[in-house]
Amino acid sequence: MSEKDIALLSVKDFLTPQMLKFAILPFIISLVVMYILFFIIAGIGIEQLGTLQVYSSQTTIQNGVPHTESLSAVLEDSAIIKFLMNYTITSWLATFLIYAIGGFLTIYISIFFAVVIIGFLTPFILREIQARHYKDVEMIGYGNILYFIFFAIKWTLAMLALFILLIPFYFIPLLNIVALNIPLYYFFHKMLTLDVSSSICTAEEEKQINFFNANKIRMKTLALYLLSLIPFAVFFGAIFFVIYLGHTYFVEVKKIRREI
Repeated sequence: MSEKDIALLSVKDFLTPQMLKFAILPFIISLVVMYILFFIIAGIGIEQLGTLQVYSSQTTIQNGVPHTESLSAVLEDSAIIKFLMNYTITSWLATFLIYAIGGFLTIYISIFFAVVIIGFLTPFILREIQARHYKDVEMIGYGNILYFIFFAIKWTLAMLALFILLIPFYFIPLLNIVALNIPLYYFFHKMLTLDVSSSICTAEEEKQINFFNANKIRMKTLALYLLSLIPFAVFFGAIFFVIYLGHTYFVEVKKIRREI
């Protein structure tokens, strides 16, 4: 089956009533989470913008003895907010930056949550795909709940470590776009391939597929990740991601078992 055939078949499967029903749950949960996070992040930005910590100290010498006086104060609301909001340009720029950053972080966090949520629906989606197209391919699977929790925690920590290690690149134009997306793509790729492969094939089959098709699978997950960066696409797209990657693993598993 060619890549074009897999893509077209995935779209047809996604548009079936059953798959659209599956798409509703991650859409609702992710949308609620995104809505709440957006206003929390934007609210924190406004709060921090409206609060400024001022600290000063002065040392004097009296009779040869040094005396230090310190002053600590917090300027709230008026000083910064009033200055920015008194002028149309600064008001617009401040509001834009706060909500742009909030929206940017919200999209990233929504991708993280969508990947986690879709993990619970993956077996049901793949069974539907199997019943439609791969009745001759048994879904054996491997791993257990502790296995998945372990790797989810491991890859989350690795993602956070990558975010920290790549900080120097965040200040370089254009390169910062790539650097910001590498950690989340790493988590996206690992979780999505684990969810799909562990539901369909054995551990040995999964190793064999990754050995011979590693670059092809990475290209597919990268394309799916870039698609998820489109606002709101990840909400419905998460189901399509599983369907598309599911077809890939079903085809590869079928080839392996025919050769045995």
